[in-house]
Amino acid sequence: MAFGIDRRQLAAWKKQVSDGEIAYLTHYWLDDRFPGARTVTKVGCSDLAKLEAWCVRHGLNPRYIHRRDAFPHFDLIGSKQRSILAEEGLWDQIHKFGLE
Repeated sequence: MAFGIDRRQLAAWKKQVSDGEIAYLTHYWLDDRFPGARTVTKVGCSDLAKLEAWCVRHGLNPRYIHRRDAFPHFDLIGSKQRSILAEEGLWDQIHKFGLE
């Protein structure tokens, strides 16, 4: 279940993904499979080769890309989430969701 984003932010992320750009969307999230996680960042791109290269560049396994989804994406959770957001200069998402 997602919290902390509005329709405008979601629509902007979907457009970027559809346009073949690497797009980041962080939101609050509850999932019993990940009891310690309270946020997730969805890193999406419709250009799967570009998204796979992004995964490799960040030391992530492209096998975990959600490919069958209408908007292909990789879910970032935990310490990798914070470090990659910082590396990409996405401090607004880090601060908004208390990932300092």
